[in-house]
Amino acid sequence: MSISNAQTHPTKTKLLPSLAPGVYEGLSKHLEPVKLEQGKVLHEPEEPISHVYFVNSGLISLLSLLEDGSTIEIGVVGREGLSDTSSLLGASVSPHQALVQIPGDALRMKIDVFKEEVKRNGEFQALLLRYASLLIAQISQVAVCNTLHTIEERLARWLLMCALRVESDNLPLTQEFISHMLGVRRAGVTVAARTLQSAGLIKYNRGDITIIDHEGLEAASCECYQDGKDDFISYMES
Repeated sequence: MSISNAQTHPTKTKLLPSLAPGVYEGLSKHLEPVKLEQGKVLHEPEEPISHVYFVNSGLISLLSLLEDGSTIEIGVVGREGLSDTSSLLGASVSPHQALVQIPGDALRMKIDVFKEEVKRNGEFQALLLRYASLLIAQISQVAVCNTLHTIEERLARWLLMCALRVESDNLPLTQEFISHMLGVRRAGVTVAARTLQSAGLIKYNRGDITIIDHEGLEAASCECYQDGKDDFISYMES
């Protein structure tokens, strides 16, 4: 089902409502509401992109896939952005896999329409490029964090980063899933999660993590979280 106009289909995504009403209405006829089911792959690396997804709720992981089948997350996308920025630069394939980490919903647009609208509409293009800048900063920060910091610090940062984007302290995530996101063995995640839980910072039950103490978890994290948080809040409030 396509969206007939912006007023009858309110959205939580940061990007589209930031456009002038007339511009948003022009784009709305190309948007289709879809559910984001946990574990669903939206784009595969080096395969043609069919749609871009503007996230309303939930969370998308951008993953780098290695030759041995292992994965590591390079960035996350919530309602601040969209599932792929490589197409913004004219690419027809993405270098990364886009995987639904936390279920929600989105508005999707066919890739050919998206590229045409980016070329045609300067305001739309400028808005997307600003988001791309935020994402690049996040990817750079994650690369530094993965290299320099402990698993406990990285897990604390990652949980806080996810909670900030979904606006919830309850995260439906398994330790196995987290191990794929952080690019570490599940045993390492188990030890790190137990450490954080023993400190009273989180509570973990099968497939469900709840942040109990935000301030304590921020203290247990590395400086990467605060840097990313400041950038994110500044972007969302602009």
